[in-house]
Amino acid sequence: MNIAVIGLSHQTAPVEVREKLSIPSAQVADAIADLSGSPTIEEVSILSTCNRLEIHIVASETETGVRDVMRFLSEHSGLALGNLRPHLFVLLQQDAVMHLMRVAAGLDSLVLGEGQILSQVKHALSLGQQHKGVGRILNRLLKDSIKAGKRVRTETNLGTGAVSISSAAAELALLKVENFEDCHIAILGAGKMARLLVQHLISKRASKITLLNRTIQRADELAAQFGDVDIKTGTLDGMLEVVVTADVVFTCTSAVEPILHRENLEPVCLAQPQRANKLMVFDIAVPRNVHSNIGEIDSVFAFNVDDLKAVVAQNQESRRQMALEAEALLDEEVEAFVDWLRSLDTVPTISSLRSKVETIRTQELEKAMSRLGTEFSEKHRGVVEALTRGIVNKILHDPMTQLRAQRDMDARDRAMETLQILFNLETASREEIGSNR
Repeated sequence: MNIAVIGLSHQTAPVEVREKLSIPSAQVADAIADLSGSPTIEEVSILSTCNRLEIHIVASETETGVRDVMRFLSEHSGLALGNLRPHLFVLLQQDAVMHLMRVAAGLDSLVLGEGQILSQVKHALSLGQQHKGVGRILNRLLKDSIKAGKRVRTETNLGTGAVSISSAAAELALLKVENFEDCHIAILGAGKMARLLVQHLISKRASKITLLNRTIQRADELAAQFGDVDIKTGTLDGMLEVVVTADVVFTCTSAVEPILHRENLEPVCLAQPQRANKLMVFDIAVPRNVHSNIGEIDSVFAFNVDDLKAVVAQNQESRRQMALEAEALLDEEVEAFVDWLRSLDTVPTISSLRSKVETIRTQELEKAMSRLGTEFSEKHRGVVEALTRGIVNKILHDPMTQLRAQRDMDARDRAMETLQILFNLETASREEIGSNR
C-alpha cells in the first residue's frame, strides 16, 4: 500500500484557482465515492480549507492512483489538466506523512502556527470516516497527525499568540484606515472566521460593528458572545444597504458564488452621496465572496486572502525558531508512524504462524481430552485450556515482538522468510486478513 498526497495550497496556486478546487463538506461524500471508484485507490480523505485542497490516498499502484486523483480534480474544477498541473504538488510515502503532520501543526499555513487548521484536519478525518473513505492506514495517519499538531502546540510556543487569517485581515484593514474607533465595520457571515474577526476587531477598539448572516439567529448568537459591545445584526437580504454605509466590510460566508460584484454594488454606490473615503472590502472567504470586478468601482478598494501575505510576513520571522523546534518533534512522530506502517508487512506472517500453532494446540488438546474420558470435569478442562494457551502465547511473544520491531527492511524480510520455511507457512495477504476480522 502506497500513501500519496495530491493537492494545492496558497504556496502553489492563487485564490482564483483555489476557489475552483474547493470541496464544501456537503460535496465530500460524492467526491469520496468518485475517487473510491478507482480500482487502485483503497482509502481516501479530503482536506479543503480557504488556503488548500488536499486529497490523501492509499493506493495499490501509485502512478495510477495519482493520475485518477488528477483526473477528478480537473473534472471537479473545470480546469484542463494542463492548466491545473503546474499548481499541484504530489508527495509520496514518508514525504506525504511529514507533510500532513506539518499541516496539522500549522507549519504549512499562510499564518505560521495558526490553530484553526487542527480542527480542519479533525473534520477531514470525521468526514472520511463518515463516508467510508478512511481505512486502517489513513485513520492512523490522520489521528497521528492530529496528535502531532497538539504536541507542537503543547511543547513549543509556536501557537502562543499565533495570528489567524481573521487577525491578519484585521491588521491589514487597520493599516489602511489607521483607526477603527470611528469606523462603521460590516461583517458578512457568522461562522468561526467571523467570530475570530469580531474578537480581533474589538481588541483593536472597534465599536461600530454590524453583523449580517443568512439566518438572523446565527448572527444574534455570535453577537451575544460579545456582550460588552453593541453589535447590530441583520440578514444578508439587507446586505447592500449596510455595505454602502460602512467604511470597512469583511466577507467570510460559505457562499460558493460571489455575493458582491460590480453589477449589484455599483448602482447602490452611485445612488449614495459622494464618500469622503473609499469603501474598503476585505474578502477572506474561499471560494471568494467578492468578484474581482468590484475593484472597477471608483469608490471601492478590494482585497482578498492573497493580499494578506505582506501582513503575515511581518509576523513570521519571530516564529521561525519556534518552527525549528516543532520540526524536531514532528521528526519523532513521523518515525513512529513509519515504524508502525512497516510493521504491517509482518502481519500476514505473524497471523499465519499464530494460526498454525493454534491449530496444533487445539488438535493436541482434543486428543488429550478424549484420553482422559468423561470423568474429567469441565472445570479441569478450563484449566488445561488456559495452560495450553499460556504456553503458546509465551512461546510466540518474543519472535512476534522482534519481527514487528525490526527496522532493517532486509533483516525483517529474511526473518519472515525463515519463519515461513521453518514452519511451512502459507501466508494470507494483508487485505484477506483484514476482511476476516
